[in-house]
Amino acid sequence: MTKLLTIAIPTYNRAQLLDKQLTWLAQAIQGFESECEIIISDNRSSDHTQEIIHKWQLHFMNDVPFQNNRNHSNIGVMRNIAHCINTATGKYLWMIGDDDPIQNRTLGYVINQIKQHQELSLLTLNFSCRYQPTGKIIYDRCFAIEKEEINPDGKAVFQHCLEENHSGIGFLSAQVYRTKIIRNALAHWPKSVNNMEAQVYWVGYCAAHGSVKVTQDVYLESAFGSSYWMKEPKVLLKMQYIDLPTIYAKIEEIGYPSKYCRNLILKHFTHNNWKVFFGALRRWPIIAINTIIPYLILVVTSVWEIFLSPKRIESRSH
Repeated sequence: MTKLLTIAIPTYNRAQLLDKQLTWLAQAIQGFESECEIIISDNRSSDHTQEIIHKWQLHFMNDVPFQNNRNHSNIGVMRNIAHCINTATGKYLWMIGDDDPIQNRTLGYVINQIKQHQELSLLTLNFSCRYQPTGKIIYDRCFAIEKEEINPDGKAVFQHCLEENHSGIGFLSAQVYRTKIIRNALAHWPKSVNNMEAQVYWVGYCAAHGSVKVTQDVYLESAFGSSYWMKEPKVLLKMQYIDLPTIYAKIEEIGYPSKYCRNLILKHFTHNNWKVFFGALRRWPIIAINTIIPYLILVVTSVWEIFLSPKRIESRSH
C-alpha cells in the first residue's frame, strides 16, 4: 500500500549529524509509523555513515519501510536529491537536510496537514535561521505570514515568497511536495540537476500546479553556514552568477509572468554581492570571465525586453 509520506535524507560524510537527525526522527515518527517510509541516500561517504544507517535501519525495520541507498560514487548533491525524488513512493515527499534542527511536533503537523488538505501540491514550513559558526540567529521567521491558509493560487504565493526571501524558498528541509508533481518538475527540466539552485525551480513548479500553504508558526531551523558550498568559492561563484539567474529565466517557461521574471534578473544584478565576482576574478580570471559573460547577456536581454522591446517602443510612439 502506498504510504502517505516519504521522509528522505540525502547525506554525505556527516555521520554524526545524520545520527542526530535519525534520533530526532525516531522520536517524532512515533504514532505515525504506518503513514511513512524512510529513504537515506548516501553519496558514497568515506566516514562511518553506513554504520549509522545500518544501526537505525535495524531500529526502524519492524515498523517503517527503510531504504538505504549508497551511490556507486559521489554523484553530486543535486543528483543525490534527485535520486530521493525518483525513488520515493509516498504520496508526499519531505526531503530534510542531515544538519537542520527540526521540532518534535513538526512531523505530526505535516502528516495532519496533508491528510486534511489533499489538494495541496506544496506545504512550506516556516523556519528560523542560525549562522552555525557563531550560533547567532540571523532571523526568527523566514516568511512574514499574517494568516495561515490554503491558497489555490500557488503562483502568487511563490512569487511573494521568492521576493521576500529567495534563499528561504530554496531551503530543502522546509518543503513538503506532492511527489508526482515534483517528479514532473524534474522530468520537465532534467538538467536542473546541474543547477545548485534547482530547489527554487522545483518549488515554483509545484506551486504552479496546485494549492499551497505556508505556515505561520516556525517548525524548524536552517543551519546556515554549514553547507560545503559556503566554503567552496568556485561553487559559490557559479550559484551566484549562473544558477540563480538561470532559475529566474526558467520559471517563465512554466507560466510565471515574463515581466516578473525579468525584473527578478535585474534586481539580482542591482543587488548583487559583486565581491564574489571580483574575488574570483583575481584568483581565477578565465573562470570568472566565462561565468560573467552569459550572466551579462541575460541581464541585457532582460533590460531590452522590459524597457526597449519593439512593442514598448511602438506603444510609446502613439
